Amino acid sequence: MSLSLVRDNGRPGIVATAAKKKKHPLEHFLAGGTAGLVESSCCHPLDTIKTRMQLRKQIASAKAIGPLTTATRIIKREGFFSLYKGLTAVYTGIIPKMSVRFMSFEQYKVLLGDYVPSSSPFLGRDAASGDFNQSTVFFAGLLSGLTEAVLVVTPAEVCKIRMQGQYHSMADPEQLARRKYTNVVQTAFTIVREEGLGALYKGIVPTMLRQGCNQAVNFTAYAQIKAAVTRMQGKETEGWQHLVIGGVSGGMGPTVNNPLDVVKTRMQKQVVVAGEAPKYGSLGQSVVTIAKEEGVPALWKGLTPRLMRIMPGQAITFMTYEAVSKKLYEFDIIPQST
Repeated sequence: MSLSLVRDNGRPGIVATAAKKKKHPLEHFLAGGTAGLVESSCCHPLDTIKTRMQLRKQIASAKAIGPLTTATRIIKREGFFSLYKGLTAVYTGIIPKMSVRFMSFEQYKVLLGDYVPSSSPFLGRDAASGDFNQSTVFFAGLLSGLTEAVLVVTPAEVCKIRMQGQYHSMADPEQLARRKYTNVVQTAFTIVREEGLGALYKGIVPTMLRQGCNQAVNFTAYAQIKAAVTRMQGKETEGWQHLVIGGVSGGMGPTVNNPLDVVKTRMQKQVVVAGEAPKYGSLGQSVVTIAKEEGVPALWKGLTPRLMRIMPGQAITFMTYEAVSKKLYEFDIIPQST
């Protein structure tokens, strides 16, 4: 997929050194996985801060504790490396997630563009230019977000949140020995043993809604902004521009759907006891419960660290993806189809 605007067989969003070739799906898969590895290594502490803020319960009238204070408390009480709790779960999830995201986006885009009549007012290609229209990019992004949520994101985030939610010092051997969740594999087995396989899919509905919304907005905004920049400067965008455009587009979806992320986090953190109704059941019930007990602003808990996490994360992701994808193509590492 590369997301630049050079056309490959009339398809926007594909970087092509030679316009006669189109990229192999495996290139998108490998470039996406590499981008996910680099991004998570750089940005994980911000995700830990966001999770702790969302898990903190307080009365509606209490003053909120910001991300800097949260980070300071974590480091003081648990050690600096506590900011990297759950990183193994992230690695386990982020690499396949990004691989699935970019490869599925490209495949969905081709499916919608080539198998929907060009006369369709919503999906397909523009009849005059042959480019994928904006709706096609939007729905391809939506479908890729839903796909990654089911295949990768939900179980990986359940494990990650359980690990991040543990309040223990990373510098104290005794506390480390007593922790319930140690690594992603052990965490997954523990959850399944105690709560059943379905527990790994807690919060799947808000997760699907969140991921679908995010990727629909993310890919559409990235493509549109990049198109505008390319037209203005009359040449292809460069690496630093991919960084900036990726960061801007990455912040749009989370601002709108943060309540879904808060509900998802609460649902995935809670331990379900047999015979007892969980505090956070359905999406709607959870939203009402949080708003009633903690106030409506509580639904936007963690937005600042989430944007601090996602915007640079998406910036790094798109820049890395574009660079790796371009090199894979230029060196012809994977056979290309014509």
